[in-house]
Formats: sequence, C-alpha cells, structure tokens
Amino acid sequence: MKQSTPPPGATPAAVQGWMLLAMVLWGVNVSAVKALTTSFESLPLAALRMVVACVALSAIVVWRRGGVPALGARQLAAMTGCAFLMVYANQILFAQGLLRSTATNGALIMALSPLVSALMAALVFRERFTPRRMAGVALGFAGVAAVVLSHPGAGLSRAGIGDLMLALAVVSFAVGGVGVQRLARQIDPLSISWVIYMIGTAMLVVHTLLGPSRLGTAELFPGAWPWALVLFSGIAATAAGNLIWNRAISVIGVARTAVFLYWVPVFGVAFAALLLGEALTWWHLLGFAAVMSGTWLGTRPATTVPQAAH
Repeated sequence: MKQSTPPPGATPAAVQGWMLLAMVLWGVNVSAVKALTTSFESLPLAALRMVVACVALSAIVVWRRGGVPALGARQLAAMTGCAFLMVYANQILFAQGLLRSTATNGALIMALSPLVSALMAALVFRERFTPRRMAGVALGFAGVAAVVLSHPGAGLSRAGIGDLMLALAVVSFAVGGVGVQRLARQIDPLSISWVIYMIGTAMLVVHTLLGPSRLGTAELFPGAWPWALVLFSGIAATAAGNLIWNRAISVIGVARTAVFLYWVPVFGVAFAALLLGEALTWWHLLGFAAVMSGTWLGTRPATTVPQAAH
C-alpha cells in the first residue's frame, strides 16, 4: 500500500493551526473523561467512547479511500498487538486512573508520552541514547514522581494508584507505538489508526459484555449531558484529532508534529482548573516544570512518535 500524500492546498501554516486545535481538543478530553467517570463505570465508558470513535473513523476512511485496507496475516497480527496495547489496555488504564485521580494529574502524566516514546525508540530501534536524553528521562520521571507522591497520606493512596495507572497507560501506548513505527513503513497512518481502533474496540466491547459491569438502561443512558461528552470525546477528540494528526505528519513531518504534544498538558491543566475547579499546588507546578523540561530534553530531535491519542 502506498503512503498517503499531503492533501491539496494544505500549507504548513494551516496545518500548524489545525494541530493547535487538536491539542486543545485533547486537553479538554482529559477533563471530559474525568467528568464521565461519575456517570459511567470505567469499562463501559471506555467501550462507548471507542465505539463512537470507530464509527467516525470508519466514515472518514470510506470518505477518503472508498473502502477498507487489505492486510496480510503478519500485518494483521502486528496490528492486533498494537490494538491490545494502544486501545484496550490504554483505555482501561486511562479511565480507571482518572476515576481515582484528577484531570490535572492526568494531563501532567500524559505529558510523558513523547518522552516514553523516545525512550522506547532508543531501546528497540537502537537510536543513540545521549547524556542529554538520559537527563531528560530522569527529569521527566522525577516530575511525575513529585505529582504521584504529593497526595496527603501514604504515597500509594487511592489517588496515588490512579496516577500510577495513568503512567502505565502512557507506557502501554508508547510500547504499542513501536509496532506502529514498523507498520508505517508499509501502510498509511490513517489505515493503521482505523484497523487498530476497530480491533481494540472489539476487545473492549467483548470484555464489557462478558464482565461484571452493569449494562442496564440507567447505566448506559445516564442523561443527555454525559452522552454529549461521550460524543465529543469519541468524535472530536479521538476521530477528528487523529485525522488532524495524520494530516500534519504528511505535511510537516513527524518531528515538527511532535512538538505540539507539549501543549497537551498546558491545555489539560488549564481546563481542569476552569471546568472542574481542580486546585493547583506547588507540587503540580514543580511536576509540570520537570516533566516539560525533561520532555524537551529527551525528545530533541524527536524521531519516534506513535499514532493516535486520547
């Protein structure tokens, strides 16, 4: 399958503007999912969000390509592994983590995504692990540790465990991104995103149906506002955000696209304070500074970034 070509009329300046919008959507999405954890159980919530995203992504694939991509057995097996890590495990950890923690902490911990991706690239693809990159990794994880251990009481309180789950969600996504890096040499990013989300969503749906979650009308339809947030999260943050992400990669390249990820925690923390009224402490500011500085050090130059986002 041939790599996708830049859309006609897509200029770097216009794409960068769209990327900034995508970062706003992803920042708001953290607060939206946190709010949804009060209306849905975590597993059904993850499944519902991804079903909505799959419907939207399927419409985009049909619109842009007129059909679904043809895959070999090895490619399908690789995408299944990526789907387990990047959708199934990632979404369960993300929802469970936000249920126990806060949107502010979630946004700060998600800032580790490009840093962990760079670390995985160094380990798997034998990219040079320079002293500057090592310092960035150490600084970034120190920032997350400051956030995790800042809760009153024991370090592994309910909120602390939630933070660890959010960190594991980042790691799960980054490990899956290693497979995407290999697949992207043969298949266009939009097709990869579509197949991974379809398979991962199927896993979530089966788990939800066979699991202990209550699936009555009251649990699945708690009101108009929660469902408005589900539609926003699935369509705007996931489907549209991924479409913008893929377009940006094709026009301005992966390295310049990755720089925009630095805006996710900025918008995430801001919207958590504005929309959810979450308080910011000196620990948050310290962790934010450490994570952002570590990410900047550890991802310059940025060479490996996985497809898709929450």
